Formats: sequence, C-alpha cells, structure tokens
Amino acid sequence: MKNILNYRLLIVLALLTVVQLPKVMAQGKRLNTLNIQSSTDLKDFFKYTEDRIPLICGHRGGAQEFYPENSIAGLAYILSKMPAFFEIDPRLTKDSVAVVLHDATLDRTTTGTGKLSDYTWEEVKKMRLRDRKGKITPYRVHTLDEVLQWAKGKTILMIDKKDVPLQQLYESIKRNKVEANVLISAYTPEEAAFYFAKDKNLMFEIFVSNEEKLKQYEATGIPHENMVAYVGQPKKKSFYNLLHSKGMMIFVYTAKVMEKEKDEEIRMQSYKKTITSGVDILLSDRALEAYDAVKEFYPKTSTKSKYFIDKKR
Repeated sequence: MKNILNYRLLIVLALLTVVQLPKVMAQGKRLNTLNIQSSTDLKDFFKYTEDRIPLICGHRGGAQEFYPENSIAGLAYILSKMPAFFEIDPRLTKDSVAVVLHDATLDRTTTGTGKLSDYTWEEVKKMRLRDRKGKITPYRVHTLDEVLQWAKGKTILMIDKKDVPLQQLYESIKRNKVEANVLISAYTPEEAAFYFAKDKNLMFEIFVSNEEKLKQYEATGIPHENMVAYVGQPKKKSFYNLLHSKGMMIFVYTAKVMEKEKDEEIRMQSYKKTITSGVDILLSDRALEAYDAVKEFYPKTSTKSKYFIDKKR
C-alpha cells in the first residue's frame, strides 16, 4: 500500500510540474542550430579567427528551472533562446549502460537514492529528473545514445570523462555516427592520443593551464586543428596570444568563481571582461545570462556566421 501511495504521489507531482512548464515546450519552438555537417566543418568552427563569434557552452547541459541538467528538454530549451553547445556527463549503470548524469549518486538530480552504479538501466529509467531547485520534473534520465542522436544536426556535445571506459565512449561515438558533433574532453595527452590513434578527425577539449601542459599535448602529434584549449580560470593575455597563434579557441570555466557572485551586474561585467580579454568560449552554469552579457561582442560579419542557423524543431 505504501508503495502505491508513493507512486501516486510521484504522478501527481509530475503532473503539477507539467502544468507549470513554460508554454514554449508545447509550441514547436524554433531552435538556434549549429550547422555542422562534417568533421571538416567542426574543425573550422573551432578554429580561432579574429572575427570569431563568442560561444557559450552549457555546463552539465545548461540546467534551468523546470529543465533538468543533462536532459534533452534542457538542451532544447536553451537552443530555443540562444545559440550554444553543451557539456554532458556520461556514467555507467550497474549493467554498464552509459547514461547522462553528472553525479555518481542519484539523490541530487533524480527521484532515486544512492549510487547510480547500484541500479540497472531498467530501474534508472523509471526515475524522474529534478531541476536545479530540486523540483521533480516529468523527464527521465537519458542514455548517452539518446542524447547523441538528438544532437545530430542541432548542436555540439562536449563529452566529459566520468567512469565510462574510453573504448566504450569511442564505440558510442562511432555507433551513432556523431564524429562531426562531439568534442571529447581529454584530461591528459594519453587520453587524446588514444582516440586520435583510432580516428584522426576527432576533436578534443585539452586541459592546458600553462605552456608546459600545451607542449605535452603537442608531443602526441595531434594537430592544433583538432584541439580546443581549456585553461580553467582566466590566464595572462600572453598565454591567450600563444594559443590563438596556433589557431586554437580558448575555454574558461565561469561557474567555479565568477558565477558564485550574488550580484548579477558584477557577474555580467565578469563575463564581458573575460571575453574582451581574449577568451572565446564560456563554460557556464548560467548559459542564458552569459549569452545576454556577451552577445554585444558578436561581430557584424564573421566567417563563422555560416554555422549559425535558426530553424523549426
């Protein structure tokens, strides 16, 4: 009886959430799409040029109220408001199904409890996702395959490294034929080299906080055109100039420090300062806010404009 009551309560909460969802989800919204058709396009899109368009990467899929992190609904909502690409987090269930979930535990982002690795996919898909305020939504956890398939022809996914083996991630990319739509987070040169040995067209987000780290990735023989530079927090202009001279765009993670500031105006100025200092991409937990701050820096004309389109879902 207790289980029946809990199940009924979950249904009621989900229905209440649906009633509150912004109408955009039911209206066939327009999406700001990144028109990347090939690996050549992807390399060109991420090649640094002086007329580059500042980019926002939604951290954990760009969570918003009503729209959970790492959910297709959340990705679609962001794209209905702005052009963007997204960082996502694949993890394994008990039966080795790759799902998209940031935490190793279920409590914060789902109606489940405990470790993800203690549950099978059949059990996990019955759970519902919570939004950034902890509210239950009607959305469920997605498999990595589902998210990769959805992203094709719409956007780019930056695949973070959690507990999914490199070979399994590679097989997911190949099976879904999304080589032109993914940027692989390579925390070490060895990880980048593993993928590059299998496919010379794959692109990587490389972790380079200084010139020495950059040299370690360069030593693998991976061309600069296959790499985007993640520098963590803001660095000196001279380092940015070095990376740009090699044709590499630069990532900065805005959520760790500047997005913890409570004053919105201070946050807005921080986004602007970061972009004007030479950074090209903001990895943000506040994607819509970051976009509002930096869109004024979009050039009037750009060789990158051909990759930005607006179309019906």
